[in-house]
Amino acid sequence: MSGTFVGMPAFPQAAREAVGNATLRGNLRHATHTIRDKRARAVAELDDWAALREAGKQIKDHTLRHLDRYLVQVEEAVTAAGGTVHWAADADEANEIVARLVQETGESEVVKVKSMATQEIGLNEALQARGIHAYETDLAELIVQLGKDRPSHILVPAIHRNRGEIRDIFRSEMSEWGRPAPEGLTDTPAELAEAARLHLREKFLRAKVGISGANFVVAETGTLVVVESEGNGRMCLTLPETLISVVGIEKIVPRWRDLEVFLQTLPRSSTAERMNPYTSMWTGTGDGRAGEGDGPRTFHLVLLDNGRTDTLADEVGRQALRCIRCSACLNVCPVYERAGGHAYGSVYPGPIGAILSPQLRGTGSEIDASLPYASSLCGACYEVCPVAIDIPEVLVHLRERVVQGGPAVQGGNRVVLKPAKGHAAERAAMRAAQWAFTHPGALRTGQRLASRTRRLHPRTLPGPGRAWSGTRDLPAVPAEPFRDWWQRTHGGKGGAK
Repeated sequence: MSGTFVGMPAFPQAAREAVGNATLRGNLRHATHTIRDKRARAVAELDDWAALREAGKQIKDHTLRHLDRYLVQVEEAVTAAGGTVHWAADADEANEIVARLVQETGESEVVKVKSMATQEIGLNEALQARGIHAYETDLAELIVQLGKDRPSHILVPAIHRNRGEIRDIFRSEMSEWGRPAPEGLTDTPAELAEAARLHLREKFLRAKVGISGANFVVAETGTLVVVESEGNGRMCLTLPETLISVVGIEKIVPRWRDLEVFLQTLPRSSTAERMNPYTSMWTGTGDGRAGEGDGPRTFHLVLLDNGRTDTLADEVGRQALRCIRCSACLNVCPVYERAGGHAYGSVYPGPIGAILSPQLRGTGSEIDASLPYASSLCGACYEVCPVAIDIPEVLVHLRERVVQGGPAVQGGNRVVLKPAKGHAAERAAMRAAQWAFTHPGALRTGQRLASRTRRLHPRTLPGPGRAWSGTRDLPAVPAEPFRDWWQRTHGGKGGAK
């Protein structure tokens, strides 16, 4: 299993297979509708939600504009608190740093609190190649790992599994990873949770090295923040002697007080809770004396780029870096609800994945070139985003990149790609439209001709266009162009030209 699912088919093919799975569709429909309804009620409780949303957007945009300064401030603050900061330009460098740090401890096992950044870089597989076993401790991530599966949701990675499937996975796989499932395990949530608790407790008490991500990093203090609902993350953050945190550089916020905004918007947008049950914060290391101090004795922060600075250079696409990984956009997306997360071929599924993955990885592969089209552009994702990412705007922007070819990220370097295959007709149509809109006389003549011949127009497109119009009728051409109507009804007054 790869962290970036390289080799996955393009989205249309993967989605076609997914929508044929009735169990998957049922699981997704029930889960997403439940979460979205609860979220709407939680958000409605706040009279100042719109102001919080705008504040989150402004904080993130300010940080991204001055990221160079805040990154240096983070390094200085973490170092002053006893931690060590490492810089990773790409996935390979990050994996090499983490593997080396684990090997230096002499340990061959690590426990992990959920971190999408480590999934993005394929850390578990890189550690396994070095003989190091990484155990996921978030309940949903544990289900995915035991089932030799892939995450399909940002907040609920095992959203595509129902209780019966989880029971079967626990019964058949737990014994190979550690403590086996209890005899006679049923699919009741309490029994499944207890089986996971007993299985994980042995890992927590034995592990000397923990690996985490972070929801936020506070530049002024060097404090890292993890929010979760189970408490397993806190076990990973406090019990091991060595803690290694892999964090994308976009997770920085300037000041401690900025958390006031995000600790209100994130839980309501993700789990529909007023606050997270567990909010863990740590700055550097404990004092290292037995029985005194709290937290790890050795702390390493790995700041990960992996395409983020290239994304930052795109004035339209950079807003994707505001994302606080709440998953609200997935739960309202009609495409995600039917296709599921695996169809996106990335650790970041749904609308945010459709704009983030092609920027981090480039549009050179078939799957990444298809992701900007994995949307109906209905705008529901923008409406629920707690940091106001205009996902439809970025999707259209990336579609232009795919069709025209142009700057994209490959292996951490910005290169110029050839125009994507299969878009020749679209490119020709856009060039023709560009020419027509810059020649008003030709545009007026074409509009009149289209109106006069409208009875002869087909309802679907021929050839390659049939894929688009096979499920929708072409818009009807009006009997009279707007310019002619305006001239006839207003005598040309009012400026219509």
